[in-house]
Amino acid sequence: MISLEKKKRKFEVPNVYIIIMIIAFASMLLTWVIPAGAYERTINEMGREVVDPATFHIIEATPQGIFDFFQAFHRGLTEMAGIIFFLFLVGGSFAIVEATGAIEAVLGKVTQAMAGRERIVVPIIMLAFAVGGATIGMAEEALPFIPIMVTLAISLGFDSITGAAMVLVGCSAGFAGAFLSPFTVGVAQGIAGLPMASGMGLRIVLFAVMCTVMIAFVFRYAGRVKKNPELSSMYEIDKKREDTLDLGHLKPMEKKHVIILLIMFVCIAVFTFGVVKKGWYFEELSAVFFIMAVLSAAVSKMTFNQFADALTGGMATLASGAIIVGFARAILVILTDGGIMDTILYYTSGVVAGLPQGIAAVGMYLFQCLLNFLIPSGSGQAAVSMPIMAPLGDLLGITRQTAVLAYQLGDGISNIWTPTSGYFMAGLALAKIPWQKWARWLLPCILIEYLVGAVFVVIATYINYGPF
Repeated sequence: MISLEKKKRKFEVPNVYIIIMIIAFASMLLTWVIPAGAYERTINEMGREVVDPATFHIIEATPQGIFDFFQAFHRGLTEMAGIIFFLFLVGGSFAIVEATGAIEAVLGKVTQAMAGRERIVVPIIMLAFAVGGATIGMAEEALPFIPIMVTLAISLGFDSITGAAMVLVGCSAGFAGAFLSPFTVGVAQGIAGLPMASGMGLRIVLFAVMCTVMIAFVFRYAGRVKKNPELSSMYEIDKKREDTLDLGHLKPMEKKHVIILLIMFVCIAVFTFGVVKKGWYFEELSAVFFIMAVLSAAVSKMTFNQFADALTGGMATLASGAIIVGFARAILVILTDGGIMDTILYYTSGVVAGLPQGIAAVGMYLFQCLLNFLIPSGSGQAAVSMPIMAPLGDLLGITRQTAVLAYQLGDGISNIWTPTSGYFMAGLALAKIPWQKWARWLLPCILIEYLVGAVFVVIATYINYGPF
């Protein structure tokens, strides 16, 4: 006789690899349903490739089959190889620095100094990264800080989510509320024909609100975890971490540790300078951190085998998270090869055009929010959408500055939630946090941000946010 007391199977959130494969499969099916179309691209006066909004046309359909679906993952991994191998080298390099004991020694000093005042660290660090996000579009540049902040957070009695959030959520607050970023606001304003740095007043207010909301969210969470560590979804995982501090046996700060820390900070400074001033990308940046690893090992008098073991061990811990970056790229590969990316853009903008002014502005904002799941690159999204959104705003009586604000918010909010965001998934890999746990934790904050963004877009619409 079958027992009536069967245990109900507990629902489990699918692994991020499964989620990505489901989205990729759905994208493949859409290539059979949505007509293929394309816009013509032109080079504007700034030398950037942009969409000509008047040139959309239907093209020959290229629906993607099941074999194309499976091929897309290899293509995605190949196209994102730069980020993937950057992650391996950064992870391996920091594992070497950690093996020298330098990070443990300095964090031990910080932990002792902040005894009883641990939560103060959270808003200070987050605000620093928020300013970086708002002014220089800090994103990839912040990745090297994540392993350090995770170790610091755990040593202060928080969890790895708090450590990663100080960097990722901090940068995101600045990115969404950017008032001077040349890589997002600057690019979008250039395409829309607006003066650079125009509309600064409202953006500064937006920055302040975003920082307040996001810092308060993380600060409150950190306090709850501090009181009861078992509230953290990372509690069991954090207990098994090897990159933690034993507060009962802290390593003393030695001369070699000071030298290694100086090497590390010089390399991070060179890293930031190279990105901002020289246009360096993953190849040059990987070299900087590999140099840091070699110099640190030399100062610490590490043997060749110790160096190799630490390097490969650090790479191995990042393997799963790093490969996700390439898997997520498969979605864009399928949509592009299927010829429906521009079609989605065309029909969605057409729906927005049919709405009343106030609702249309929010519609433009929602469109940008959805587009960011497909094109998480800030400058890339601006190049695709702003040539359409700016003239669409003209037709609807919505200022181009408001269109830029809608783009800025749509691009900035979900960058630390969507699994298609390469730098974000790289950050989670460095923090060793499963996407499912992070996504569930951050979702309430993301929803609040979306609401704040909608309010600011409505305000911008009714004050004729300008200059035009």
